[in-house]
Amino acid sequence: MNRQAVRGILCFLLFFAIGLSAIAIFNYEPPSSKPMVGEEKAAVNGMISKVAAAVSPSVVGITNLSRDDDLFNQRSIEKTGSGVIIDHDGYIVSNNHVVAGAQRLIVTLADGTEKEAEIIGTDPRTDLALIKIQVSRKVTPVQFGDSEQLVVGQEVVAIGNPLGLRFARSVTAGIVSGLNRLLTTEEGFTSRLIQTDAAINPGNSGGALVNLDGQLIGINTVKIAAEGFEGMGFSIPSNQVKTVIEDIKKHGKVLRPLLGIKIVGEISQDEARYFNLPAKSGVVVEPTQGGPAYKAGIRPYDIITQLDGVKIETASQLQELIFSKKIGQTVKLELLRLPRSETGQAEIKTFKVKLDK
Repeated sequence: MNRQAVRGILCFLLFFAIGLSAIAIFNYEPPSSKPMVGEEKAAVNGMISKVAAAVSPSVVGITNLSRDDDLFNQRSIEKTGSGVIIDHDGYIVSNNHVVAGAQRLIVTLADGTEKEAEIIGTDPRTDLALIKIQVSRKVTPVQFGDSEQLVVGQEVVAIGNPLGLRFARSVTAGIVSGLNRLLTTEEGFTSRLIQTDAAINPGNSGGALVNLDGQLIGINTVKIAAEGFEGMGFSIPSNQVKTVIEDIKKHGKVLRPLLGIKIVGEISQDEARYFNLPAKSGVVVEPTQGGPAYKAGIRPYDIITQLDGVKIETASQLQELIFSKKIGQTVKLELLRLPRSETGQAEIKTFKVKLDK
């Protein structure tokens, strides 16, 4: 092989090696600092342990002692639930159904100390209650978080006393499964709640739902216990809790704007079509004597179809819109007034109503 051919082969090999080096440099990725899946899980579990340790001293057990109303069979009735210390003065927030009907309330602190509590005020509509104990030494209040900042899929921790004080300050973890879930209570009150798959059982009521920063973002209130349903617990958002307890502290109850109406029924689209009504939906109302709606000229069986330009479809929606306003605020109602005779025509009317308390 002549010298020129050898030189050509050497040049080829040299450029080939340079090319491989360039490709290797171009494709090089530094070692990732992102933890592996197992490390991420361990980090979350470690965080849950820290949250549980920080928040558990703020969670108390509540024992509701009452007596049976049976004249011939007087016996004591004991119910248990949970509560959360919210300040250094001994105020505790819980559920209304935890303290309802109590003749005595006993609060059990994290160290086992028992304190008698008084009820400051309750709000059946939101199922919240504010109670208070006498504080002789320092207690650990919870730190409030902003429930408006919650996102679906966010990790949360529930702490409470399922099945009584034997399982005091049990810790369960899960995620936010849903937000603004509309649930209607047996009393007919509708609330927007946080849905979580963190286990919530009897006795957890009134306990804390916290984020991984250890901040209170909800008060646990109810779970769906129907056959075939698992992991569906609900909590009252912390921002609503703050509003309710502030009102109870100031006034002993929650002040809400009132339209002064009684809900008679709802008009569905099918019913509106069947009766050939000029509105597709609405809520049938009856004004309370002397109330704001009565003074504005609303009559029995008027059908409210809009409030401040928002189309009304259900009674719960109407209630929620009214409660979102302020006492003394004027709202604009559009309603359908049915004819008082067979020959008359339905009329669409507009009223301005000043909300009362």
